[in-house]
Amino acid sequence: MPLSEHEQRMLEQMERALYAEDPKFASALEGNGLRTYTRRRVYQAVAGFLVGIALLMAGMVAQLIWVSVVGFLVMLGCAVLAVTGWRKAPKPGEQPPAAARRGVRPKRSMMDRIEQRWQRRRDEQGH
Repeated sequence: MPLSEHEQRMLEQMERALYAEDPKFASALEGNGLRTYTRRRVYQAVAGFLVGIALLMAGMVAQLIWVSVVGFLVMLGCAVLAVTGWRKAPKPGEQPPAAARRGVRPKRSMMDRIEQRWQRRRDEQGH
């Protein structure tokens, strides 16, 4: 069950207070869970890519086209997983947003997005 807006605000305030009071302790508690997860996912995708190459070669040696096709598809899928996992990984020392750490995507209304675009245009024009 997702947190309400009030609960999210309270949690973010508590996180900020913890970082302000003892940043070393807060960073130790946080860990690198997202970075470790994405790194592991990339490594698994690379291993799967190598398995795909082995299947492709085995299919060619055994003259079984379907094995080669399966190997190619495994390679393609793993390459896509590796690239998307690599792009999503936070840089070392980078802090993912609080909502992303909890797996909650902030909801914005259409009017909020329109207002942000309008404000961005005004800022770019120097008003």
